[in-house]
Amino acid sequence: MPKTRMIHEFGMGTSLRRRDYTEAAARAIRDALWHNSVNLAEAFGFDKSDMIIDVEIGAQDPDAVDTSKLLGIFPYGTPAITVKHGGLDIPKPDGSGVTVIVNAAIMVSLDMEAA
Repeated sequence: MPKTRMIHEFGMGTSLRRRDYTEAAARAIRDALWHNSVNLAEAFGFDKSDMIIDVEIGAQDPDAVDTSKLLGIFPYGTPAITVKHGGLDIPKPDGSGVTVIVNAAIMVSLDMEAA
């Protein structure tokens, strides 16, 4: 059966003081997920575990995001996470560091035949 994209969700997360890109990415994912309660899989007669979840993270330092720590955020489905250059690093006015902003795009698909 073909993979059919069903939903897009978007979120933003920050690390205000620690420059923790992984935590900012986790917050962005939660921001996207917790805005909605979608019974997508059940609506099409699938189990929640059948959901294919593609996640794209945008961060100024993609190598600083530990994707293995993000997988546990998803309560069901099969997530795959990629990290790309994006987001923002905002310098603090006093020069003491930066505030990290990370974006997440979550696409949920199911393997199903076209109607």
